[in-house]
Amino acid sequence: MVDLRVNLAGVELKNPIIPASGTFGYGREYAELYDLNVLGSFSWKGTTRAPRLGNPQPRIAETSAGMLNAVGLQNPGMEAVVKDEVPHIANIFQGPVIANIGGFSIDEYVENCRALENVDQVRLLEVNISCPNVHAGGKNFGCDPKAAAEVTRAVKAATNKPVFMKLTPNVTDIAEIARACADAGADGLCLINTLLGMRIDLKTRRPLLANRTGGLSGPAVFPVAVRMVWDVYEAVHLPIIGCGGVSSAEDAAEMMLAGASAVEVGAANLKDPYACKTIVENLPAVCRRLGVTNISDLTGGAHHG
Repeated sequence: MVDLRVNLAGVELKNPIIPASGTFGYGREYAELYDLNVLGSFSWKGTTRAPRLGNPQPRIAETSAGMLNAVGLQNPGMEAVVKDEVPHIANIFQGPVIANIGGFSIDEYVENCRALENVDQVRLLEVNISCPNVHAGGKNFGCDPKAAAEVTRAVKAATNKPVFMKLTPNVTDIAEIARACADAGADGLCLINTLLGMRIDLKTRRPLLANRTGGLSGPAVFPVAVRMVWDVYEAVHLPIIGCGGVSSAEDAAEMMLAGASAVEVGAANLKDPYACKTIVENLPAVCRRLGVTNISDLTGGAHHG
């Protein structure tokens, strides 16, 4: 019998598989296909203070080994999520939920975190610092160690829930950002977010995306994500949620060996809506092949052998 339980800063999950923010909405559509209670958790759609329509169309483009998206944090706003989505989530999923928090100022991050303080099912906050800082010329919070630390300190002071900072890979040294977040009191880290990319339409000779650039996700980014999880595991002593191109139980095990305590699955859900369910079902066999009876023993295993 393989024990699939993992622990994220005191929050126990029945297994390490978590649908990633931006690919799972608030769970409604997937709950029509299978019982979400097979999952360890899920990270809900990035939510901001005010409702957002997102970027203009087109905002999705295919690539040979993944996809580009420039959705632009489309969401109904925090008030509507707490009022309408949270009660529905309680009906379709009984486990701990991860709330992905967006913001364009430190005050907005703080306000969003406070709005969830009394939402019991939200057990962990995943703070997306890939958002542009409107008070600093639009540079992403996650691209600057000082800004990343400022957000971390502010949200930690605003909530009693564990705070995991979601890091962007679009930096020179992700370990430097991770150390800044750790020093500022983060309870954990989630990485990576999407890589910046673009495509050009040969017919129009213009970018395929109306936003010009978008975030690259899917199998193409998996080796980059594994490398960055490895680097951050070496740099800080915090639990890591590994994310980026995970498409199979073998990928999840590899991500954990690099240093992840749990694994988010993103673009794979858009290709196959049963992807997370299948990965969970295949994990015990992968663990047996690797000779482990507790999946948590995989975490960081590649650093010690």
